[in-house]
Amino acid sequence: MIIRPATPADAPAMADLLNRIIAIGGTTAHQHPKPAERVLVDYIDGPGTLTCMVAELDGRVVGFQSVGRNPQLSAQTGDIGTFVEPGLQAKGTGAQLFAATLAAARAAGLRELNATIRADNVPGLAYYGRIGFVDYAHDPDWALDDGRVVGRVSRRCVL
Repeated sequence: MIIRPATPADAPAMADLLNRIIAIGGTTAHQHPKPAERVLVDYIDGPGTLTCMVAELDGRVVGFQSVGRNPQLSAQTGDIGTFVEPGLQAKGTGAQLFAATLAAARAAGLRELNATIRADNVPGLAYYGRIGFVDYAHDPDWALDDGRVVGRVSRRCVL
């Protein structure tokens, strides 16, 4: 597996991966597909993006992790999101992405990372727990667009 910084050329493959995850449901707060142009701005080179790493296996993007600014967080806190190919979770992809992201976040001067995870996303909660994130806030009433209340957990990792 190759872990490297994302480039604009990765946007279509990243959008395809993200949209498959959204279609499956249950492991992302995103509920609507994103076109490659939106992925480019949101995760790769938009004004709020600090770093984005992709995991590549056999020439295809199988995961990505992005850190960006969130106006609800301090300037020294990055907001992290991780997306891994269904079937490859819990097989080391996320850990490899995080090692590269951690170095880039520190180089960007961040002091902590925030991950806000659906409370029903058991694999996501387990992943962020494994890599050192701890709970600091809960929103038990957070609901999906269809009205289902799934809640959210915010976790932080001090760098």
